[in-house]
Amino acid sequence: MSIDQDLKIAVILGSTRTGRFGPVVADWLLGHLVAREDMTADLVDLAATPLPTVFPSFGGELPPSEAELLAAVSPRLAAADAFVFVTPEYNHSFPAPLKNAIDWHNQQWHGKPIGFVSYGGLSGGLRAVEQLRVVMAELNSVTIRNTVSFHGAAQAFDADGKPRDPAAEAAAKTLLDQLAWWAHALRDARQTRPFAA
Repeated sequence: MSIDQDLKIAVILGSTRTGRFGPVVADWLLGHLVAREDMTADLVDLAATPLPTVFPSFGGELPPSEAELLAAVSPRLAAADAFVFVTPEYNHSFPAPLKNAIDWHNQQWHGKPIGFVSYGGLSGGLRAVEQLRVVMAELNSVTIRNTVSFHGAAQAFDADGKPRDPAAEAAAKTLLDQLAWWAHALRDARQTRPFAA
């Protein structure tokens, strides 16, 4: 695989709440990804691709209907070179559907970088991001230092879905540039030596 091959970025939209603001944020981010020549994006919307919420016993098998739900998501995560989590903050943490999606998977996260775009009220979702860093470290992922955060998210975007603060555009570029560096480095490393958990 050439270093010049496009990086596959899975954008995981973590909120499934009715009337959620997440699609506005995700669409804006996807616009940045589409504009890049080095990345292709796959939006994994957890509202559109719900996962089972009851885990089988260790060694147990999933019923076919639940295995089908998992099959709509798992191969897409496995194919990704890197991830961006788009997440709100619920009660100083991140949404349960996002944790559920994380916990259904393991090797799909190993040795891959993760960026964060968060949104919310006064904190802009940053407390959710800090908790996600701890969770993803347990799954052998590398989290990107720089984030994009929208405080008072509903007022931070105009009617066309564009951020009112032009600094958001520069922040997105910095995040994706760093994500690209880590994604190339870790993809090359995984190809040279398979990741050992």
